[in-house]
Amino acid sequence: MLTIGVAVTVPEPFGSAIQDARAGLGDPHARAIPTHVTLLPPTEVATDLVDRVRAHLAAVAGAHRPFRMLLHGSGSFRPVSPVVFVRVEEGAQECRELEAAIRSGPLARELAFPYHPHVTVAHGLPEPALEAAFDQARAFHAAFAVPGFTLSRFDLDEVWRPWETFTFANPCN
Repeated sequence: MLTIGVAVTVPEPFGSAIQDARAGLGDPHARAIPTHVTLLPPTEVATDLVDRVRAHLAAVAGAHRPFRMLLHGSGSFRPVSPVVFVRVEEGAQECRELEAAIRSGPLARELAFPYHPHVTVAHGLPEPALEAAFDQARAFHAAFAVPGFTLSRFDLDEVWRPWETFTFANPCN
């Protein structure tokens, strides 16, 4: 078994800015998790299904087009979950469509919470740090093109590493 996840990677310089903010708040996982919008949360798959998973992800990417993402402002899942995030202001519908397509076939699974596209900036930290994260994220603003998504794996050292990138179909096709 291995643990995988699928996400839209937040490009530079925005990704590092969010990692720096997380580290500044004392998040011990700040450098172990690339900045992203989750499309498939951590999911265990049998190693003999990896080729089938890759083929599934390639088919999903081939059926979707690049889109624009705008990240702006802060939100929180508190009190249900100790998470503060940057909101996906534009591109959320595309993320919902991708999430539904990805979480099918060999990756079909139930979720603990309804899917809500976001970029985590603080998770599981003490309340004062969550409040500081919420205040800091209010001013965050990033706009970028999303050309595809990334399959990552959770390694034994507890670091998420990009494994394969899947590019969307060309908008001219």
